Amino acid sequence: MIELKSAEEIDRMAVAGQFVGELLAELSDVAEVGVNLMDLEHHARRRISERGAESCYWDYAPSFGRGPFRNVLCLSVNDAVLHGLPHSYPLRDGDLLSIDMAVGIDGWVADSALSVIVGTPDPADLRLIEATEVALAAGIAAAAPGGRLGDISAAIGEVARSYGYGVNAEFGGHGIGRTMHEAPHVPNTGRARRGIRLDPGLTIAIEPWFCRTTDKIKFDRDGWTIRSADGSRTAHSEHTVAITPSGTRVLTRRPARGTAAAGPASKPGTAS
Repeated sequence: MIELKSAEEIDRMAVAGQFVGELLAELSDVAEVGVNLMDLEHHARRRISERGAESCYWDYAPSFGRGPFRNVLCLSVNDAVLHGLPHSYPLRDGDLLSIDMAVGIDGWVADSALSVIVGTPDPADLRLIEATEVALAAGIAAAAPGGRLGDISAAIGEVARSYGYGVNAEFGGHGIGRTMHEAPHVPNTGRARRGIRLDPGLTIAIEPWFCRTTDKIKFDRDGWTIRSADGSRTAHSEHTVAITPSGTRVLTRRPARGTAAAGPASKPGTAS
């Protein structure tokens, strides 16, 4: 069942969204060459605890995965794109890192993700990240009140194809609100003017993710980390948005580049 939120409830989701956006900006600044993935995980745990927030990932146990997820971040490196399990790995020059997180504050949830280059960027990686960011912006622009869910999916898929990337429809965006995953599913490709109507009060996470040279995926032995089937680089961008009578409201917007509280200016490829 799809639950439409009131204006007051969307404002409460925006509180969680602001925190998620600020923390993602911090983490993208902290992600330097030599920094261990577990340093990012523990930085996020500390900040979530200080805020009195709750991670939506801790103890998450969907049908896939091997046992409950016992981390607060998904950290996916290079050919890993979704649900990357944090582990001891010092970031290397040129790594493409995707950071995904969802938290709840006072019973309301927000979810967001970004991809960054650590150290020296490869132009092909920057282009891949750019494609996810452009697709995210297109999906948000298509999320107009009175439109259809397929408008969002079609807009994302069109951007992917314009960049020459395929689209995997197994994982995509989703409804969000009181919990991290609610109805409806938001595919990253589809047909415009099809699907449910985008009524005011609908809150969804829009999250395009692409692999450079394939649309096929595989799972690691950990049961969580999803990689491109051919080992090619991947990227992921996501925002939580609300459909309102006056248009689409982005609830997880991040601070402008260079204004995050912890560390130097954001890396190339960091979306706001």
